[in-house]
Order: sequence, then structure tokens, then C-alpha cells
Amino acid sequence: MPKLLHIACSPRADSESAAGARIFLDRFREKRPDWDIDAMNLWKDHLPEFEGYILEAKYSRLNGRAFGDSQRDAFAMAERIAIRFSLADRVLISTPMWNFSIPYKLKQWLDVIIQPGLTFRFDPAQGYLPLLKDRPTVVIIASGSDFVTGMNRGRIDMATPYLREALRFIGVNNVRFVPIGPTTGPAEPIRAARDSAHRRLAEIAANF
Repeated sequence: MPKLLHIACSPRADSESAAGARIFLDRFREKRPDWDIDAMNLWKDHLPEFEGYILEAKYSRLNGRAFGDSQRDAFAMAERIAIRFSLADRVLISTPMWNFSIPYKLKQWLDVIIQPGLTFRFDPAQGYLPLLKDRPTVVIIASGSDFVTGMNRGRIDMATPYLREALRFIGVNNVRFVPIGPTTGPAEPIRAARDSAHRRLAEIAANF
């Protein structure tokens, strides 16, 4: 059964990014009722802390050394999370923007899966090479600012370029970003931005 992996990155079930994801998934289910939806909530699913044995395992692999038993067990946790991502035929990431960038839970997830020999490798002649196959991916980013019209209130969007490069590094290039914003301020701009983003998400989901 083909699978869509939804990575939910907001701690609030009623957040704008979560609402956008529901619009997308409802439309996707209408069009792809035979697909499995694998929901991963980064605030509820266990993510290992990137320290101790898992950190040692990364440097052992980078330096061509064999794992010890504790390193092997720790690295297996990262492998399971990365495999969950690699097995997905389609990916949806819904996240808020925090302090110009991404929530620390999303950064933690990336730090766990971006591992040598797991999602990338290094070739002395070619440099860093991705190990994952490309797959259509949609990233919803909800922000208090409006990055669609440029009324960003002096804020900078570092979330979009960071996620684009992090995903590209491991092999995922087919990525579409859907901003939702502003999510704060007067009610009418919030409503208009939400409606516009929801229409776009429903259109993308219908052909995803």
C-alpha cells in the first residue's frame, strides 16, 4: 500500500499549520482512499536526544570505525526514524515558524535522520551525496508575518531555505512550500491568508 507520511511539528492541535494539514489530508484522502496515512507527531513520538552513544556512533561511522554494542543500539533508533521517512511515497510537513526558523523538535528530527551511511554519504571525489530517493513533498509553514505579499513586518524567513537545503542534502528535491500568514493581527488579513492557503492546499492535494 502506498504511504503518505505526515510530520506534524506544532504542539497545538488547533494551530494554523495543523488546520492547513487537515485541509490537505481531507482532500488527499478523497482522491487517494487506498493510501495509508502515517501520522508522526514530533511532540508525542519519541525522538532520541542527539548525545551520548548516538553521537559517538555518528563519529565512529564518519571515521570508519566499527560500532560498539551501545553505539549500535543507539544508531538503530535513528535508523528506524529515517526508514519511516524513506519508505514514504509522499511527505507532508506542517510546521509553525518560530523565531524566524523552525521549532526545535523539527530540527531535532532532522539531526537524528541526517546521518552518514543512512541518508547521505561522502565521496572524496564528488563530496557529499544523498542516499534517499526523491519524492513529492509539501511543507506548510504558518507564520505571524505575511511572506506571500512581502508584508513581513521586518521578519526574515529562514525556515524555508533551511528546510529546502536540509531535504535536498538527503535527496528530496521535489518540495513545494505553502506559507500561511499572517496568523496574528487584524482578523481580515488573517482570514484572507488562511482561505488562500487552504484553497492552494486543496488544489495541490487533489493531484499529489
